[in-house]
Amino acid sequence: MTQSEHDQPRQDEQPLMELMHQHLGLRVSLYCVATLAVLYALYSARSLLLPIAVALFFSLLLSPLVSGLKRLHVPRSLSSVLLLCLLGGPFVVLTIELAEPAQKWLEKLPELTETVTEGLTDISESLSPEAPKPVEPVPERETGFSFSKFFGGEDEQVEPEPEPPPDSALVESVKKGGIDIVLSMLGVAPFILAQCAIWLILLLFLLIYGPGLYDNCINLLPMIRNKRRAMLLVGRLRQELSRYILTVTVINATLGFVTGSVLWLLGVEDAVLWGAMVGLLNYAPYVGTFISISILSIAGVIQYGVELAALLPAAIFFGLNTLESQFVTPTVLGQNMRLNPLILILWLLIWGWLWGPVGVLIAVPLLVCLKLVATQLNVMTYWVALVETKS
Repeated sequence: MTQSEHDQPRQDEQPLMELMHQHLGLRVSLYCVATLAVLYALYSARSLLLPIAVALFFSLLLSPLVSGLKRLHVPRSLSSVLLLCLLGGPFVVLTIELAEPAQKWLEKLPELTETVTEGLTDISESLSPEAPKPVEPVPERETGFSFSKFFGGEDEQVEPEPEPPPDSALVESVKKGGIDIVLSMLGVAPFILAQCAIWLILLLFLLIYGPGLYDNCINLLPMIRNKRRAMLLVGRLRQELSRYILTVTVINATLGFVTGSVLWLLGVEDAVLWGAMVGLLNYAPYVGTFISISILSIAGVIQYGVELAALLPAAIFFGLNTLESQFVTPTVLGQNMRLNPLILILWLLIWGWLWGPVGVLIAVPLLVCLKLVATQLNVMTYWVALVETKS
């Protein structure tokens, strides 16, 4: 065989390789366009999808309890209403208890803004070069006739009142920011109440009619051939997701209770409010921890002043959160919580941009749910391996 005959198959493979590269580039482009379209849809329809997503998470949490009561011949409608009342009662009581301290801290926000502006004024004055003192004008001698001098008096000179020094641009921006925060919170209050009402109605209907709808979808869809295997798979996924959400909720509630109790024993003001806050923010790892430490540091400075004791509330929470995140959560959840920190931070940023604070809170449970679904269905194995990459 000559050299030209040996190279002939390689020359025939070149068009095939070019076609494969073009096909791969087309697939990547389609995936990118589809991803951008999904992100745009999630962002545009966030007011509609947000209560649905939160209701789905809570339905996964409460669905096993409703199914257990169903086996005891308790109707799903009755058990759903009873569970919502039993679980909603403590939440209502906690909300009433937290309303007063939360309102007190909202009223302190202008005072805190004023304190910050005074500090910024001192800093800006110390950093700015000293302005030259204005030269006082020399009064001119009057050469004309004056009635007051004629009768032995002197002319009364009215001195102008000194004008207050203008605030710097930084101080003005801080003041405006504090006022904007209060106004924005008051403005979104009706919208939040409407979202809560929609969420409650959706949750009730999901608990009552959700399981039957799942079963009918499996039985009626023609592309699902093995009905029994599909129903078992859906039941297993529901059980795993419910177990995860319940476990994380118990861990976060325990962290909030322990933090609030320790702060209360040390005499920190509004310890119940801070315990509830850190328990809620703990659904967002890293980001929630940073926000909690920042808020507790500000609360310590307001209560104790600029002293070393002001860092005590933040230090206590940091120690408890480190114990929970490094030992308790990995031991209890095992492989379900093995997530790469960099991917986790990017995921939190994306969902915070899409759905705001609520998106940050449900981002990690959503990522774990997608990971569990992919593991149970044995799909997207490369994506699961990427998410579980060790640091």
